[in-house]
Amino acid sequence: MEILQLPLVCALIISSLTSATVVQDFNHVERCKDSLYMGTPPRGFVDTKLKKICQRYADKPRYVTLYDPSKRIPVYSAYTFKKTEGDRRVDYPWMYEPQLAELDGNGNMLPFPTGYLHMKFEDSQAVLDDYSDVVLYERGHLNPDQHQSSPHDRAATYTLTNVVPEIREFNIGPWREYEERIRVRLNNFCRGTAYIVTGVTTRGNMIRRNNQNRVAIPEDVWSAYCCTEYDRNAPHDVRVLFPSHAALAKNAKEGNSIHEMTVLELEMFLRNNIEVDTNLQIFYDNCVSPSPLPLYLQHTI
Repeated sequence: MEILQLPLVCALIISSLTSATVVQDFNHVERCKDSLYMGTPPRGFVDTKLKKICQRYADKPRYVTLYDPSKRIPVYSAYTFKKTEGDRRVDYPWMYEPQLAELDGNGNMLPFPTGYLHMKFEDSQAVLDDYSDVVLYERGHLNPDQHQSSPHDRAATYTLTNVVPEIREFNIGPWREYEERIRVRLNNFCRGTAYIVTGVTTRGNMIRRNNQNRVAIPEDVWSAYCCTEYDRNAPHDVRVLFPSHAALAKNAKEGNSIHEMTVLELEMFLRNNIEVDTNLQIFYDNCVSPSPLPLYLQHTI
């Protein structure tokens, strides 16, 4: 019987756990659309060069990402919020997506190797070297690990197809505080499934490496959630933040405070600042909440 070398065995084990698939439509992979409210992705993104990634881990779809290979960052990641204590884990390996570069790839999302590797996939996505010598920026998750609870769900967020360059002061300050605020809000008042979409706008600024433009630097970071089953006995100042709400902030060292707003207000901003058409809609039917009351009483909610 042939004895496999240990590194190969490890690689086989890792590749069986970590996989992501570039798809034509999020519905093409079973259960991939479970990350989306009503199984429907945000509407109105018209750039045909964008890639739809079903982020899989341990043979289970975890969330979805719309990815821009030319800018080497995600446009957005969409995921379901999992109730959690909010502790952060940083011991997961960073991964990349071979299928962005190879049409015949086997779908595995793989950890970056520790040794030298000819990065033939660098043209289509960011790699660790893009972030290694950049002191101003952090790798900012769009689907953050503290919004996930199981080790597998958390590990799946550590792919460079789910991160953007965020100014350090913004990443560890206002945006982290906002992610924690939403974690507590949804933990305490969302009674069903909460769906979150987090994305960015860009203005052409890039991280450069070897005199080449490599990774787009976001101008703004935005996020929106939808939870139609929520605590209707919550205080009024909380109830007005359901079933949906949104936020927007500058990815900057100063002037980076978080502005919470309605999803419709966020969509109005995005229509003027990213490549979308007038039909832009983040959540199907604007996350309209089914009312538990008869029509003549609904105005009392």
